[in-house]
Amino acid sequence: MMTGSCLCGAISWQFGSEFSQVTHCHCRLCRKAHGSPYATYGVGPISAFEYLSGTELIAEFESSPNFIRSFCRDCGSVIPNTKLGDIVAIPIGGMDGDLELTIDAHIYVADMAPWFEITDELPRHEYYPNQDSPVVVFEESSENARDVTRGSCMCGSVQYEITEQFDAVRHCHCSRCRKARSAAHSTNGVSAIAALNFIEGRDLVREYRLPSAEYFGQWFCAKCGSATPRIDTGRDIALTPFGGLDGDPGQRPQAHIFVRSKANWDEITDGLNQFEEMPPA
Repeated sequence: MMTGSCLCGAISWQFGSEFSQVTHCHCRLCRKAHGSPYATYGVGPISAFEYLSGTELIAEFESSPNFIRSFCRDCGSVIPNTKLGDIVAIPIGGMDGDLELTIDAHIYVADMAPWFEITDELPRHEYYPNQDSPVVVFEESSENARDVTRGSCMCGSVQYEITEQFDAVRHCHCSRCRKARSAAHSTNGVSAIAALNFIEGRDLVREYRLPSAEYFGQWFCAKCGSATPRIDTGRDIALTPFGGLDGDPGQRPQAHIFVRSKANWDEITDGLNQFEEMPPA
């Protein structure tokens, strides 16, 4: 029996079967929902799935026609998609403990983030396996203006810009980021707080602060659950989820951090520097 939960722990679930497939999905909507370069989902029979707690906190958003995504209204974590008929799609980043599973493929690589590169040997599908065209055709994002990086949530209600180059861009593998983003890891750009401007929807951004953490928290859109930039006044920085960016920021991830906490099913195959915790100042 496998179990999982959201970042705040209010919503929990169990799954008592094997996944029929596990894939990394690179579609734009998954990137925005999770704030990461891709989402990792395991698919299996809905009959083997059960929510254990917190169903009153489940919020839903229709990201595309008849496709419903769910998230925790308290902490913003993406939670299992139970609106797919006789199957369930579970975000693996929200699962607990070590899992015995194999990633089958990358899907929707035709919509992959311009700042991310696939370096493993897994099969790649432009859209969904055995399909020649996407289920939903996405409009291309406009290019960022010079020296300005723009981003938005899935529903477009929250829009923001960063007016300076990021000081650092890192993949974070800590267990908190995996739960918060419901993904293999987060990818954040670090900038000065003054460089971040919310253009629209700041009133829709919900702020969750993990009680046990000195700095860690999550900001997200209350309407669609997408991860949004977060202001950390304690360290005088802003952290922007790269999955929410529109267009190419012109910068690439520089390192993996907190790899000591990496999920056992997540394999690092690129040549970026790896740090067990935070890199030296």
